[in-house]
Amino acid sequence: MAPGDFQGQALRAVENLLTALARHSVGPESLLKTTVFVVAHERSDLVRVWDVVAARLGQAPSILVGVWLLGYPEQLVEIEAIAVVGSEA
Repeated sequence: MAPGDFQGQALRAVENLLTALARHSVGPESLLKTTVFVVAHERSDLVRVWDVVAARLGQAPSILVGVWLLGYPEQLVEIEAIAVVGSEA
């Protein structure tokens, strides 16, 4: 998805995360933590991704990590998230 496009891949990753949360009837306010992995050679690559993530997810506690590569060819962005789903009895 969106080869070479940091912002495009970040947006898709966030939308996928929001879809997964919605399946459990929760939104970004339920996020306890996200880790955003970016194949970045320049700090500006990190900033472009962070701007997209922060705009869509708000200020959920997050870690932004620059990495050398991810699991798929041309993959630039991956988001790992921990959320509270459901309620305790």
